[in-house]
Amino acid sequence: MVLVIFLFLRNLSATLIPSLSVPLSLIGTFGVMYLAGYSLNNLTLMALTIATGFVVDDAIVMIENIARFLEAGETPLEAALKGSRQIGFTIISLTVSLIAVLIPLLFMGDVVGRLFREFAVTLAVTILISAVVSLTLVPMLCAQLLRHRVASEESAINQWAGRGFDRLIAAYGRRLEWVLDHAGLTVAVAVATLGLTAALYVYIPKGFFPVQDTGLIQGVTEAGQSVSFPAMAERQGALAAVVLRDPDVESLSSFIGVDGTNMTLNSGRMLINLKSRDQRSTSASDIIRRLQDETAKVSGISLYMQPVQDLTIDATVSRAQYQFVLEDADPEDLSRWGPKLVDRLKQCPELEDVASNAQDQGLSTFITIDRDSAARFGITPATVDNALYDAFGQRIISTIFTQTNQYRVILEVDPKEQASLQSLNSIYLPSSSGGQVPLSSIASVVERPMSLQVNHLGQFPSTTLSFNLASGAALGEAVTAIREAESDIGMPASVMTLFQGAAMAFQASLGNELLLILAAIVTMYIVLGVLYESTIHPVTILSTLPSAGIGALLALLMAGSDLGVIGIIGIILLIGIVKKNAIMIIDFALYAERQEGKAPRAAIYQACLLRFRPILMTTMAALFVSLPLMFGTGTGSELRHPLGVSIVGGLIVSQILTLFTTPVIYLMFDRLARRVRGRGGVSEKTGLEEEGR
Repeated sequence: MVLVIFLFLRNLSATLIPSLSVPLSLIGTFGVMYLAGYSLNNLTLMALTIATGFVVDDAIVMIENIARFLEAGETPLEAALKGSRQIGFTIISLTVSLIAVLIPLLFMGDVVGRLFREFAVTLAVTILISAVVSLTLVPMLCAQLLRHRVASEESAINQWAGRGFDRLIAAYGRRLEWVLDHAGLTVAVAVATLGLTAALYVYIPKGFFPVQDTGLIQGVTEAGQSVSFPAMAERQGALAAVVLRDPDVESLSSFIGVDGTNMTLNSGRMLINLKSRDQRSTSASDIIRRLQDETAKVSGISLYMQPVQDLTIDATVSRAQYQFVLEDADPEDLSRWGPKLVDRLKQCPELEDVASNAQDQGLSTFITIDRDSAARFGITPATVDNALYDAFGQRIISTIFTQTNQYRVILEVDPKEQASLQSLNSIYLPSSSGGQVPLSSIASVVERPMSLQVNHLGQFPSTTLSFNLASGAALGEAVTAIREAESDIGMPASVMTLFQGAAMAFQASLGNELLLILAAIVTMYIVLGVLYESTIHPVTILSTLPSAGIGALLALLMAGSDLGVIGIIGIILLIGIVKKNAIMIIDFALYAERQEGKAPRAAIYQACLLRFRPILMTTMAALFVSLPLMFGTGTGSELRHPLGVSIVGGLIVSQILTLFTTPVIYLMFDRLARRVRGRGGVSEKTGLEEEGR
């Protein structure tokens, strides 16, 4: 970014001044973050990275305008005063409108809103501090440090670069003349851009948060519902051995048994640690698919895996990343329709690892006492209960005390006898006659299926279906496929269905995405309308936005990314970045009309040429700041990729289009405004002078 400033200004002092605004703004932001109780995390760091490009923009605009007066022969002090006075309102407009774009982010609802509030506040504070620095410190430093240098004093490289920029501006001027002469074609391109942006928004796959590769994989194991603890331990160990044989796995932790997370004996957990990114051959998602093929060979147990995410809103540990819940007052309906839906979802190409948390196939033993036979022997149900508890319970029959410890003595049958129902035949009950009566003489034993666990959501029994996304599938496509599958099997109305966790938040954000963008546009229109005291000029400024939208959406499609929350935030930030170009052009055009009495076409043409250099500088600065987000390869960098991709794509396309469409639309609205006022016969110069007064 500093190199960009030096390349355009070709002056070390001029490069140093805007560079100082970056640490000053960031230090001030750190102070506000400390007072607000914010921490440095993924979201605030992402905001600070983007803010680096925004922070330097105001300083670039200020110093470039001062440098322009300095090059015209003014003294440093006069150049600083005139340049800051002329550009001050523009910087205020840029800052206020950019913060206005962030207002919808501040008021986002649900979990996503709470997550990104810190992002929006951090970014807004940085932008506000940078505006104060640009309006105060930068002009003062310019007056003290900048000096006019004649062309002969510059180095050969600087002279060559200066001539190159002059040729570039001249080429832009020639093409702008052609575009202004063919205004109808340019307006048609702008309208087509708007239509294509809307079509791309409908077409692009919708998602939530991108899947990150954090180097950790979370696994949930599940065996048969009648499995014993030793058998579960043996199968879990076999799975662990298969996982550890993978060349990209560093280590793992394995857990079985009932605890706060594992509610049944037949489930377990694994936390798989992968080698660092530079030491393994592929991503965590590809490793999961490879491990699934290998662990499928282990009989009697299944392993469901998902990469651990830095940013998650799920409160429970599930078998897969997303959850879909069935609710019904009758558990029998859940037992009937849950498996049908699971079978149907396994046929959907958009889904992988479809699983259910229903635990209704466990085994239970029922002992039915023949009370007449038991009465003849004087045996009561309490006697049977005590005998069974002695054999299979945890009855404490004695305590052994030592000098330092005490030991409980637990009564139980031989552990070998606990593995089969045949051991019940070895249980004898005391009779009233003093003899021993076998349990089989007075009771019958029946084995029936029984639920190991009954899940509830609210007050109703529920079944949660978990699923992962297939390679290349978006969450929006998966949601549509699930709803279609639900309709295909004829799910009765009594079974209520809803998404949970990230999938539910995605549905909420999907409904708010377009509203969020519209809210940002409306907010900025209101703010610009107040600043310019006009209803027309804000429309001209906002006309640049479709070019940013089409660039961002095309970039996301080319990168293979879906349009998720991070991409939407990138587009919202683009709204703030791209409109800077139009604000700088229109501000100078209005100044030329009202102060210099120029005709609208001459004014907008001059403004475009004068503002071409700062527009190119600010765009390049924002572009280079976004490149690390786009190409970063650190742990969890997938979360930041859509933000960088959308900003880079939007900046490139909008830079090409807005430099030509903005002046044409400005002139079109100017003619329309004069026609509405009924002044079509008044000369352009006279009409503008009256408007200026």
